[in-house]
Amino acid sequence: MTAPDETFTGRAIVAGITEGEALVSTETISGFGGIDPSKGTVIEPRHELFGVCFTDKVLVFPGAKGSSGWSGFFQSTRLMGTAPRAMVFNVMTTKAVLGAIVTRVPSVVECTPDPVAAIRTGDWVRVDGDRGVVTILRRAA
Repeated sequence: MTAPDETFTGRAIVAGITEGEALVSTETISGFGGIDPSKGTVIEPRHELFGVCFTDKVLVFPGAKGSSGWSGFFQSTRLMGTAPRAMVFNVMTTKAVLGAIVTRVPSVVECTPDPVAAIRTGDWVRVDGDRGVVTILRRAA
C-alpha cells in the first residue's frame, strides 16, 4: 500500500499511463546544448546529471531552461528512440509543455507536494497523464 505522501497531484499535460524508474534532477534542464538527443544523455558540463542517460526513465525535474529549441531537441529524442518514458516537472513553461507534447510521453506538471523534493532517483513510479497523478510504487533500495 502506498502512503498518502507518496502520491502527487498536478495538471495532466500529455495523456497516457506508464511506470518506470525515476531519474531526478534538482536543476532545470536545457534542451538546446544541454542534451544529446542521439544518446538520450545530459551533456551540459556543470549539470548534476552530466553524462547520465534519461532514455526510458521517468524524468523528474524542476522545468526547462534556455531557448525555444528545447522542444525540438526533446522531439528529436522521440524520433531517435532515446526519449524519457515520462516527464514530471514543477514549472509549466511553453517550452517544457511543448517539449512534453512533441515527445509524446505521459506528462504531469505543477504537482503537490513537490515531486522533485520527494521522489528519489531509482524509485519506481507511475505517471498517470490522464488524471494528473504521480505515485511512488516502490522506493529505491
